[in-house]
Amino acid sequence: MITKGPGEAVLFIYRLKPGMGPEYDRAHEAVWPEILEVIDEAGIYDYQIWRHGDLVVSRMRTRHGFDHASSVTGASAVQKRWTESLGHVFADIADANGEPLWLEEVFRHRVHTPAGDRS
Repeated sequence: MITKGPGEAVLFIYRLKPGMGPEYDRAHEAVWPEILEVIDEAGIYDYQIWRHGDLVVSRMRTRHGFDHASSVTGASAVQKRWTESLGHVFADIADANGEPLWLEEVFRHRVHTPAGDRS
């Protein structure tokens, strides 16, 4: 289990079944409005997904910590339906213990911008 506080980035990967990338992309071009509401309710304010072939990398930041966001999304019937609707495209979404495939940070170079520079 990963524990991340408010504002800390959480990253994880999924592996898609071969050739399922375009279908995964299409689903995310038309994300259900109800899913977006659940994401907002969970306090997820920065959620990005990238794909390279059959590898999907997701990154999110939350307002109240990952545990809170996970409890909200985990209790959502809409989230369950969304996940089930995409279940056929995934090869791997968790390890043998059922834990998501977390990405562990191994390096960070902090770039400090001048005061007032918001870029």
